[in-house]
Amino acid sequence: MSYFRRSIPNSFTLGNLVCGIFSLTFAMNEYYRMAALLILLAAVCDLFDGKLARMLKVDSPMGVELDSLADIVSFGVAPAILMHTMEQPSFLVTLAFIAFPIAGAWRLGRFNIQPTIGYYMGIPITFAGLLVAFLALFSFSSPLLTLVLAILMVSPIRVPKL
Repeated sequence: MSYFRRSIPNSFTLGNLVCGIFSLTFAMNEYYRMAALLILLAAVCDLFDGKLARMLKVDSPMGVELDSLADIVSFGVAPAILMHTMEQPSFLVTLAFIAFPIAGAWRLGRFNIQPTIGYYMGIPITFAGLLVAFLALFSFSSPLLTLVLAILMVSPIRVPKL
C-alpha cells in the first residue's frame, strides 16, 4: 500500500512530462492549438503532484527533482518549440528559442538549491510557459515576449506566491 501511495504524486508528475512530450510532437507537426492545450494540461498535472505529495505525506527529494525535469520539458522546451514553429525564422526567434528553456532551467536549478518562502525569485517557469501556450491558443506568438519572459525568469524580482 505504501508504494502505491508514494507513486500517486509521481504519476501526476509523469503525466506532466507526457503532456510536454506530446506538445512537442504536435507543435512540430503544426497542430499549434493542441500543442498549447497539452501545455495547459501539463499545468493541471503539475498543480496536483505537489499537493498530493504533501497531502499523502510522501514528498521526497526524488519527487522534487522529477518535478523540475518534467517542468523544464513542459514549460521550457515545449513552449519554446511552439513559439519557434509558429514564427518565421529570424535571429530574434532563434535567440528566444534558445534563451527561454535555458532561463527556465537556470531558474529551476536556482530554486531547487535555494528555495524561497512566500515569494518566488523571478517569475516561475510554469507561468512563463503557460503564457506562451495561452497566447498560442489564439494563434499569437511573439519571440520578443518569449525573450522578455526568459529574462524575467532569471531576474531578481520577487513575485509573491499565490
